[in-house]
Amino acid sequence: MVATTKDSKGDVRQLLQGAGLRPTRQRVALAGMLFLEEDRHIAAEDLHRQAVENGVPVSLATVYNTLHQFTEAGLLRILAVEGQRTYFDTNTSDHHHYYMEESNTVMDVPTGSVTVENLPAPPEGMEIANVDIVIRLRKKRSGK
Repeated sequence: MVATTKDSKGDVRQLLQGAGLRPTRQRVALAGMLFLEEDRHIAAEDLHRQAVENGVPVSLATVYNTLHQFTEAGLLRILAVEGQRTYFDTNTSDHHHYYMEESNTVMDVPTGSVTVENLPAPPEGMEIANVDIVIRLRKKRSGK
C-alpha cells in the first residue's frame, strides 16, 4: 500500500512519481485535493466541482481519467455503491463502508467491526482479492 497522506505539493509530486505517474499540473492539483486531506470517499463529479471551485481548469472527463489512473497506480480504491455513481476511496486498505442513502455519502465502518466467514472457494486458478461490504443506512422511520 502506498502512503497517501501528504503535507505539501512537493510531497504530492513525489507520491505521483513513486506510483509511476508523471506529475502533470492537473494530476498534482487533483492529487492535492484528494490526498492533502484525511481519507476521503469522493465521486468524480464532486471532485470536478471542487476543482472548478478552486480555479483548476479541468474537464469532467479528465477527472474521470485521472481517478482511474490513480486507481491503477494503487493510490485509490474504487467503491461501487450506487448503480450510476462510483466513489473513489483514498484509503486503499481492506475495509468496509456505510452508505447513507439520503445524503449519498460514504464513510468507513470501524476496523474489526465486521467479520466474514464461510466464503466459497474461488474457481480454479483464482484467488479472493478482497471482500467489500457496503452497509446501507437510512433514518429510522417513525413507528418502527
